[in-house]
Amino acid sequence: MESILKSIKRKKIPINPAVVISNNHNAKGLKIAKKLGINTVVIESKNFKGSRWQYDKKVIESLRKHGVTPRNGIVCLAGFMRIISPGFIKKYKNRIINIHPALLPAFPGLDAQKQALDHGVKYSGCTVHFVDVGMDTGPIIIQAVVKIKENDSIESLSKRILKKEHKIYPEAVNLFARKKIRVSRRRTIIS
Repeated sequence: MESILKSIKRKKIPINPAVVISNNHNAKGLKIAKKLGINTVVIESKNFKGSRWQYDKKVIESLRKHGVTPRNGIVCLAGFMRIISPGFIKKYKNRIINIHPALLPAFPGLDAQKQALDHGVKYSGCTVHFVDVGMDTGPIIIQAVVKIKENDSIESLSKRILKKEHKIYPEAVNLFARKKIRVSRRRTIIS
């Protein structure tokens, strides 16, 4: 999130960040957003009594209040560790993007770096993708490869992948903002 917001502030991405929404009032991203002059909203999920869709309706309401609509907005997930309801995804179809610390479709879900090391793969990396109703199954926008070293730990691999994430996530947002991405079935076409 910080990489994206700083790229926007440096005029590398032609959009206006409207709001940072968190489900945790202690999230580091809230402090970063405030420091950069971005509106913040906390919609706690810990003791939320309703359904996932009822929670997501509160998020959608906050997005709309800040001008992020299904016609003109983009929703960037960064550290938002909740599964989004199908209703939210349908409303913002191909306007919600996420980053995952693996070369999808390999190693979706949690602990992707551990999965890569446990499987003995020689390369891992990260993927920016559109969010669909599956777990890390949406159309892929950009990927970056990281070679796995003999002595890699989860921490060392995660650190190298994170450096790539900070590069490709703003790149994907920039492509989206400049209307350079088109989705055809499951594929993204970048012009």
